[in-house]
Amino acid sequence: MSTIKELSNLSGRVSIITGATGHLGKVISETLAELGSDLILIDRPESDFSTMISDLKPRWGVEVETYLCDLELPIQRKELISSVVNSHKELNCLINNAAFVGTSELSGWSVPFEQQTPETFSRALEVNLTAVFDLVKGFSSILKNSKSANIINIASIYGMYAPDWDIYKGTDMNNPAAYGSSKAGLIQLTRWLSTQLAPQVRVNSISPGGIFRNQEKEFVKRYESKTPLGRMATEDDLKGAISFLATDLSKYVTGQNLSVDGGWGVM
Repeated sequence: MSTIKELSNLSGRVSIITGATGHLGKVISETLAELGSDLILIDRPESDFSTMISDLKPRWGVEVETYLCDLELPIQRKELISSVVNSHKELNCLINNAAFVGTSELSGWSVPFEQQTPETFSRALEVNLTAVFDLVKGFSSILKNSKSANIINIASIYGMYAPDWDIYKGTDMNNPAAYGSSKAGLIQLTRWLSTQLAPQVRVNSISPGGIFRNQEKEFVKRYESKTPLGRMATEDDLKGAISFLATDLSKYVTGQNLSVDGGWGVM
């Protein structure tokens, strides 16, 4: 019988994390490095990996590679897939964490529904859903030939539930239709892939609840009042879920969507 320590050991394995320099991407990368996995970190062309490299390699004794790629552009995705496949014989974990979240300055995004645009809607789907399809398809052959291969898609509670518009009233915040729609599609894509890639590759998703990032005080107060655990999430709250799904702790788990939402979904 295997021990928990043995099941959670990723030494000698290779993991890809997209959106690696973001808030959640950094925590995912550190989690997998702590468990012993070598890393392939991917993020947008303007990203700076220097701090992550200088920290992760000496701290955990793992190898760290980096790639710059705008996942919204099919040609760059194709080049990324080719580079990784040609330089690696094994890929044990693919974490699709990158997401199109937009900003308040982006036209047709964080605005009333009547002002949201098809162009911006399409951009969100390209990054949050089409790019995931593309990467999984491109890496599927190498994943199928790798030990304990698995894919984790980072979805959202808004891929499961409609927004509670009361928590947004009187704030400058919004919840674009494209975000929830793309995350709902990602959860279903997870289920579909779990049957398509079985039994060689497990595929699961994680749906985080709202993560505290200094949002407006009234929004935070309302959000927390509707959450059984009484607070918004932190990035650290995702470490356990990532560790479970990325390792052999979950070797008989596939096609699942794990909510890490403080109980939001039961209210």
